[in-house]
Amino acid sequence: MKQRLAIMLLCASLTIGHGQTRKQVVTPSRTTFTLSASDQTFLDSLQRDTFRYFWETTNPVNGLVPDRAPSNSFASIAAVGFGLTSYLVGVERGYVTRAQAAERTLNTLRFFANAPQSDKATGVAGYKGFFYHFLDMKTGERFKTVELSTIDTALLLGGILSAQSYFDQNNATETEIRQLADQIYGRVDWTWIQARRPFVSMGWHPESGFIKSNWTGYNEAMLLYVLALGSPTHAVGTDVWPAWTKSYPWDTFYGQTHVNFDPLFGHQYSHVWIDFRGIKDEYMRGKGIDYVENSRRATYANRAYCMANPAKWQDYGPMIWGLTACDGPSDTLASGRQFFSYRARGAASTQIVDDGTIAPTAAGGSMAFAPEICVPALRAMKTKYGSKLYGEYGFRDAFNPTYRYPARVANGPTTTGWFDVDYLGIDQGPILLMAENLRSGFVWKLMQKNPHIRRGLTKAGFTGGWLTQ
Repeated sequence: MKQRLAIMLLCASLTIGHGQTRKQVVTPSRTTFTLSASDQTFLDSLQRDTFRYFWETTNPVNGLVPDRAPSNSFASIAAVGFGLTSYLVGVERGYVTRAQAAERTLNTLRFFANAPQSDKATGVAGYKGFFYHFLDMKTGERFKTVELSTIDTALLLGGILSAQSYFDQNNATETEIRQLADQIYGRVDWTWIQARRPFVSMGWHPESGFIKSNWTGYNEAMLLYVLALGSPTHAVGTDVWPAWTKSYPWDTFYGQTHVNFDPLFGHQYSHVWIDFRGIKDEYMRGKGIDYVENSRRATYANRAYCMANPAKWQDYGPMIWGLTACDGPSDTLASGRQFFSYRARGAASTQIVDDGTIAPTAAGGSMAFAPEICVPALRAMKTKYGSKLYGEYGFRDAFNPTYRYPARVANGPTTTGWFDVDYLGIDQGPILLMAENLRSGFVWKLMQKNPHIRRGLTKAGFTGGWLTQ
């Protein structure tokens, strides 16, 4: 499987004319939507099914979560981060007991605290506190030659710090969880990986050194920089946040004026753990909105692009939409149309990458921003495509109704469109956790209590809202 990072850095994109208007379109208020009884029933089943991905596919000995299933897979450290927070939702929703979740969490944190770290290319899990993007599911060692990943380590830490805040009881298991969380987080040397200050590099290889790209622009790295600023041991300087926001592409796309980034996951991942409602940094104070409103506008723009459907893909419309990084049918040109396998699909002023492939996690990860368009879309997808798209662990990664050509893919030629066979951990996490943030605000409220998150946000210049409490 191609890495999400490598795709965004190295692959050429399929760019289609925007056909957009520069006129600002007003989106409905964030406070006007109420989930119906049938919406609640749908989300009950969606959350329970999606939770089972993490509970049933994880290696219970070391806590490693597969990147995907049912295909045989390596572990994704980002999926582990989503999994750790998912266990907490499982307790709150009654899927598992607190003791069961604490035991699984402790096994996971013990693994990451004790896994070998060095600058060697093999036989290790990480270096300088960071971890490799993918690990062997059984041994926990680096998978092939993947990068030491700063963003995936940050997503892992999101899960670890959520466990630290949740397991607050005075017993041996929960005390050790809190101690290990501090140990793992405190060991990460953010200053070492600032190869080109003030920014953090995307990663490092023992064979070739630092990746030549930094975390700039706008993307899922808000969480990364909050954690780097909040570190009690190796914090980056406060100059990094204004430098980061200075690189933002503020623009209007399909009637929505916001900081643009084409795949929706970049507008979602940091928000899984950080409640950006009502808190603003200097940049957003200048724009008069917060980052939740920014993600809301990005979601509306993504949907508006799909509704306009300039390339005339099958089934696109007000209920069938959502472009983000996901699997695809094949890297092939068929009937004059370019299709892709795994790719960072998306639509924004920065670029458009669209081959007719829709990922349910695009709408699922935005439920807490725009439930009035996201929940109906998920329900419509489940109803329309049934078991081809929705199975034992909830939504499969992606589908392409247009693709009806012979293909070198596991499920072969099709006359009814292409449907993925796999569920992906980095899809399932945002779906489950953002559904919970929509319904109860549980993860957001939990992380408001974490001193590391609060310290990082404060050093980034955020004020207002819950930070004043």
